[in-house]
Amino acid sequence: MKRKIITIDEKKCNGCGLCVPNCAEQALKIINGKACLVNDAMCDGLGTCLGECPEGALMLEEREAEPFDDKAVWEALLQKETAIMEDYLEKMSAGGDTEMHKEYGNLLNLIKEEPALPGCSGSEPGKKIPDSIHSPQENIQQAESTQWPIQLHLVNPMSDLFFRKDLVLAANCVAYCLADFHNMFLKDKRLVIACSKIDRDVEVYTEELRLMADEAKINTLTVIIMQELCCRGLLRIAQEALQKAARKVPLKAIIISTQGEVLSEEWV
Repeated sequence: MKRKIITIDEKKCNGCGLCVPNCAEQALKIINGKACLVNDAMCDGLGTCLGECPEGALMLEEREAEPFDDKAVWEALLQKETAIMEDYLEKMSAGGDTEMHKEYGNLLNLIKEEPALPGCSGSEPGKKIPDSIHSPQENIQQAESTQWPIQLHLVNPMSDLFFRKDLVLAANCVAYCLADFHNMFLKDKRLVIACSKIDRDVEVYTEELRLMADEAKINTLTVIIMQELCCRGLLRIAQEALQKAARKVPLKAIIISTQGEVLSEEWV
């Protein structure tokens, strides 16, 4: 299939490695002193690594490539995180912390037993962490959104998680200012967050939201922003995305005050 994917100019690349940790899918590695795309199927084509290259060696190009494989990404991340946890378990055991060693050991075994969870396309909604690793506090409020990740740059816009769902696009600050954010706006919905002012490559958001409309076929899109002018860009991005979409998706705009009050809520 033809899609956007990272390409690397070896002449410009100095092998600094700054791009590697900014590739959440682990599609980039330093090999023989140069950055390399190790697997086309593990590159989602969003370009979040581009801004980290001081030499401008990374670019997005549209070419024939394997489809993005979120399962392969998940398996690679699982392998990496398992190795980190096993190393940590050894250190805890050597330090005599046997109780925590047991709890984390149980969690690690659970992760190993269930390798089929999707990766950066989103974790399975409703998947619960064992009670044994919860703190003993009672009456902990259950989050309405249990998907992960939620940052718009990190999600797969064509994931089944979003298929025929109502989507909430919230500005980063909203949940911190609105005490009852989950109960008020997230029940039975999917969530993504973004900031039109400080996020890099926000122009990519327009295409991601269009894909959610046309490919994931979301039912509705609700944009929740703060009353500050810097937030208005997020609503504009959503409007542009839905204007480009082939499907008609209703759009609601909700504005929150800095004191955590709902100032307005209307379909636009």
